[in-house]
Amino acid sequence: MNKPTNSKLQQLIKDYKICFGSDEGKRVLDDLAKRCHEFVTTHVPKDSHESAFLEGNRSVLLFIKNMVNKKE
Repeated sequence: MNKPTNSKLQQLIKDYKICFGSDEGKRVLDDLAKRCHEFVTTHVPKDSHESAFLEGNRSVLLFIKNMVNKKE
C-alpha cells in the first residue's frame, strides 16, 4: 500500500475528525469500543486464532481513535 502524501494524510485526518466528531460518530465510536474490546483483554486461552482475530478488531478501533485525536 502506498503511503499518503502529507497533504493527503492531513485531509484524511480531517475526514476522520468530521466522521467521528459528530454526536452520531461519537456514539458509533462508543459502540465500537465495547464491541472491539478496547479496555479488556483479547487473549483467549488455548486459542491463538481467536486472540488474533479479537486483537485485529481492537487494532482497527485504536487506529480510528488515533486518527480522530491527532493534532492538525
